[in-house]
Amino acid sequence: MVSQAMQDYLKAIYKLQREGVPVSTSVLANYLNVSPASVTSMCKKLADLNLLEYEPYQGVRFSKAGEKLALEIVRHHRLLELYLAEALNVPWDKVHEEAEKLEHVLSEDLEDRIAAVLGNPQFDPHGAPIPTRSGDVFQPQSEPLINMGVGDKLVVVEVDDEDAALLRYLGEMSLYPGTNLILLARAPFDGPLTLQVGNNQYDLGYQAAKSIMVAPTK
Repeated sequence: MVSQAMQDYLKAIYKLQREGVPVSTSVLANYLNVSPASVTSMCKKLADLNLLEYEPYQGVRFSKAGEKLALEIVRHHRLLELYLAEALNVPWDKVHEEAEKLEHVLSEDLEDRIAAVLGNPQFDPHGAPIPTRSGDVFQPQSEPLINMGVGDKLVVVEVDDEDAALLRYLGEMSLYPGTNLILLARAPFDGPLTLQVGNNQYDLGYQAAKSIMVAPTK
């Protein structure tokens, strides 16, 4: 049996790899806020189950079985987020926490029913791609907002979903996936970015801007 804790590790590794981060045990320990010794112990257990390839001081990589299971967990999580948002009107800053509780107990039958009711969606409320049942992931081209230039016309593609307070803050500026904006100015030395969103202008701090992925528009 793969425990809930093991599933959380697999999902964390998937997220870090998707962000292009080499997944060392120290990086994983920092992300999960656990001790390096705990990470080493868990990675050994996952390797024994043929879900990871693990070598001391070399980081971790998914086996085919491990990647398949990680994608299934991510699919559960993101489908649940969208269902909670669309069917139950749960605010976008609260669906992540609720989905964390439910993702481990979702059956394949209920997963299929939720996907069908939602029209087999591609993205969750924060713009993250929902893996298909077969494990395919459609990832639109995007870049962090902090990489864009003054005058760029952009659309929000995805927003990191793990900080509820940040999501509420971004929601006050209507910075949801699909929102168009113009980068009007950026202060030096990692200062705030000035954005035009509709008829409004906002100053957005550098750290908050790092959580937003965007794509250019014409």
